[in-house]
Amino acid sequence: MSAISGHVTVLLEEAVEGLAIRADGVYVDGTFGRGGHSRAILAHLGPGGRLIALDRDPSAVAAAEAIRDSRFTIVHAPFSEMNRALDAHEVGRVHGVLLDLGVSSPQLDEAARGMSFRFDAPLDMRMDTSRGATAAQWLAEASVGQIREVLRDYGEERFAHAIAKALVAARAGQPVATTGQLAAIVEKAVRTREPGQHPATRTFQALRILVNQELEELALVLPQCVDRLAPGGRLVVISFHSLEDRIVKRYLRDASRPPRLPSRLPLRECELPQPVLTLIGRAQRPSEAERTANPRARSAVMRIAERREAA
Repeated sequence: MSAISGHVTVLLEEAVEGLAIRADGVYVDGTFGRGGHSRAILAHLGPGGRLIALDRDPSAVAAAEAIRDSRFTIVHAPFSEMNRALDAHEVGRVHGVLLDLGVSSPQLDEAARGMSFRFDAPLDMRMDTSRGATAAQWLAEASVGQIREVLRDYGEERFAHAIAKALVAARAGQPVATTGQLAAIVEKAVRTREPGQHPATRTFQALRILVNQELEELALVLPQCVDRLAPGGRLVVISFHSLEDRIVKRYLRDASRPPRLPSRLPLRECELPQPVLTLIGRAQRPSEAERTANPRARSAVMRIAERREAA
């Protein structure tokens, strides 16, 4: 496990092992964060290897500047722009792609980012603070129905309607502009909650996913990853909540099955189209020791797939 600037990299050794790194290979770290996975990948590469890392967070990109390695390139971009980033750096097929999804510890722990109810700070929630609307700006305009839908779909919040009504009522008096205001409104609107969970946990998750379009970004990048993989190349994805993992699981499952064809086509078995991917092992979770040492690892799920030679 690697801890850099307060961020503990989850499933570090398992993810790097899952990539099956070849010394002269070209790899993509689609979520640099604070560079735990990137540094481990570089340690396995030889002089002819190459690593392209992407991150939408300007703070992560600034942290990447500390890596003085000619084999390493950092790109300020969301991973949904992977194709554009690789084209810009004249990279074609790659031998592995790693995606470590969700929010990083520095983003949660830096009050100014507005992603946590543990601090009273401006309600921002953007991973890329250089563009896009903040959570406060969205809440200022959204209807009860829109807020309810986001909390229900992205936060799986059973009190979504009550919270949405409370937020719209509260902003009639003053804008909901800080994390403290948001947490207090939700806490008052939620009648009960699971033991040990703050009443606003699901609301904060839902708004963060919305602001950063996390699920849409994931749906966009997965086909790009597969298209860019060379035969035998690996895709490793680490998810931290069920909505992400469901998208990953379904995409990898469908890509590892033969395409559906109309029945009674006059084709021999050898002429049938082959799946693009082969699933590698079962979904992996952090060990008990890792979950104990790093509670934020407890929900992590890692899935691995390999591009087929015949694809």
